[in-house]
Amino acid sequence: MNVIMLAPGYPGEMPYFCRGLSVQGAKVYGVSDVVESDLPPMTRQHLSGYLKVPNFQDEDTVVKMVAAGVGSNTIDRVICMWEPGVLLAAKIREALGVPGMGVEQAMTFRNKDLMKQKVTAAGIRAARHAGATSIAGLRSAAEQIGFPIIVKPMSGAGSMDTFRANDMADLDAKLARVTRYDEVNVEEFIEGEEYTYDTICIDGKVVYENVCFYRPNPLAARSNEWISPQTLAVRDLSPPQIQAGIAMGHDVLEALEFKTGFTHMEFFHTPKDEVVFGEIAARPAGAQTVDLMNYCGDIDLFVGYAEAELKGTFSCSTERKYNVANIFKRAIGKGRISRIAGLDSILNRFGEHIVHVDLLPIGADRRNWILTLVSDGYVVVRHPDWQACCDIADAVGTDLTLYAS
Repeated sequence: MNVIMLAPGYPGEMPYFCRGLSVQGAKVYGVSDVVESDLPPMTRQHLSGYLKVPNFQDEDTVVKMVAAGVGSNTIDRVICMWEPGVLLAAKIREALGVPGMGVEQAMTFRNKDLMKQKVTAAGIRAARHAGATSIAGLRSAAEQIGFPIIVKPMSGAGSMDTFRANDMADLDAKLARVTRYDEVNVEEFIEGEEYTYDTICIDGKVVYENVCFYRPNPLAARSNEWISPQTLAVRDLSPPQIQAGIAMGHDVLEALEFKTGFTHMEFFHTPKDEVVFGEIAARPAGAQTVDLMNYCGDIDLFVGYAEAELKGTFSCSTERKYNVANIFKRAIGKGRISRIAGLDSILNRFGEHIVHVDLLPIGADRRNWILTLVSDGYVVVRHPDWQACCDIADAVGTDLTLYAS
């Protein structure tokens, strides 16, 4: 089977998806905007060919270059697991006559206004929302929806450039700092706990599902540098609010007519015991969340996804053995990492429950915590008991500190 994979080397999980496709028997042909020698070694090892394009944002040129490169050869799948390339992948599928999500359907996963229109039309509770392409339109939408509101890029991902406005003065003050996008989605602010619902589907049937819980909610985590944000994969999916979110997730997948692949949905559970749809993407969760799912069941979903995509079968275990938490760390200070305090103590105290540590080394430049959730590194912990897992995660959050100077 011949597969085109867009961006096979970025973000960090993509080499593992490339490996999974290769392990499952595909010939993987990569397309990206970096020279081949700059791709991660794992990606290069599992590629059967590579095409460098000038710029992913020039989608028409990329489609033409890919079509010319393919020529008379047969392509069976076009895959992109990176949010900005989902629509481009759909355009390539249509140009080559490859089965899978087309442009019209891809737009419902990329455009939050279209997405919520379709979900709401199916009778699913979503935040009140409106699209806006001007300051006047944004203010009008805010007045119509009612404060507080959430403003986010129409096709963004990962809470990037998302903010809350409590009144019109607050909105005007925050708009003065926004320069990164021209079209926004204005939403009703939903108070509640935020979860994810992640799936692998085959021909519309969910064959693997996962629920994660954010501590704190992503907006708070993106707004306060001192926070060590946590993403927790939940072992027990039986609590009523989780079951309600899963049921809603199935309804959303049906409403958007999703067939085969990975999806990543977010939903809220409110103090009124209501579940509210947030948004959904036709790709896996980022920020090492697939790793959490793997640690939860001691499985390899990079290979499991590839099996589902290529063969229409799924052999991974769905048993959930552990609660798993990823704790993202942000250094104190600016410049380069100068000291890491508390790591030895954490490892000594929790030993076997610490399953992965990936912190920036001494001397490395700090990352921009606004632009990446991974920040200056992360620690993954797991435990069969929910409270024990949360306690260990909190200890990592408070007792492990990176310093920069």
